[in-house]
Amino acid sequence: MPIALALAACAHEEPLVSTPRLTVVQDSQTLPPPNRTDLTAADRPALIGPLDTIQVDVFNVPELTRELQVDASGRIAMPLAGTIDARGRTASELSRAITAALRAHYVRDPEVTVNIQSSVSQVVTIDGQVVEPGLYPVTNQMTLMRAIASAKGLSEFARQEDVVILRTVDGRKMAGLYNVAAIRRGAYDDPAIYANDIIVVGDSPQRRLFRDVVSLSPIIAAPLIALLQ
Repeated sequence: MPIALALAACAHEEPLVSTPRLTVVQDSQTLPPPNRTDLTAADRPALIGPLDTIQVDVFNVPELTRELQVDASGRIAMPLAGTIDARGRTASELSRAITAALRAHYVRDPEVTVNIQSSVSQVVTIDGQVVEPGLYPVTNQMTLMRAIASAKGLSEFARQEDVVILRTVDGRKMAGLYNVAAIRRGAYDDPAIYANDIIVVGDSPQRRLFRDVVSLSPIIAAPLIALLQ
């Protein structure tokens, strides 16, 4: 039965073995606990963009302390400081820019703190065969697996070995092809996701074929299910 053989082949997985990048612990061994540095992933800078909301606190100058929304051109306006370009800056970089602007307008030794309250510019687009495609906020520790989990996981017809990340690097469009099943098995690292990335999960014709076979004939479906188990 060619259909059954094809579907069974798709369901087959190679045994998990140790590689230079992965250490496989057997059932008889104990998986060691992580140390403190293992529990903290490296942060990536969160950049301010248009329409983000930020909180600006000026120590001992309550009339300058306020919540601001970055305008569509990426700028903010503050009394004494004037108009400042916030786009593409981190919170600490913007606080230094505001400090310099206030000092230039005779505010003595201003101490400025900026916090990002909410961000609509730092998002990733998740499309294709996930349960809930859409735009999702990017944290400074987001990875491909976390992004897919944000979209409620892979859908019924997802092709796990055909997941593409589209990204612009130095003005050049780039694409990376990833195998989610291999990442789940620890074969290689879960790739980092950045703002403006586009994740596209491919469609599996084999899964659609299986569903069609099941819907057409329960008699045919029974042995196929047995082969896939």
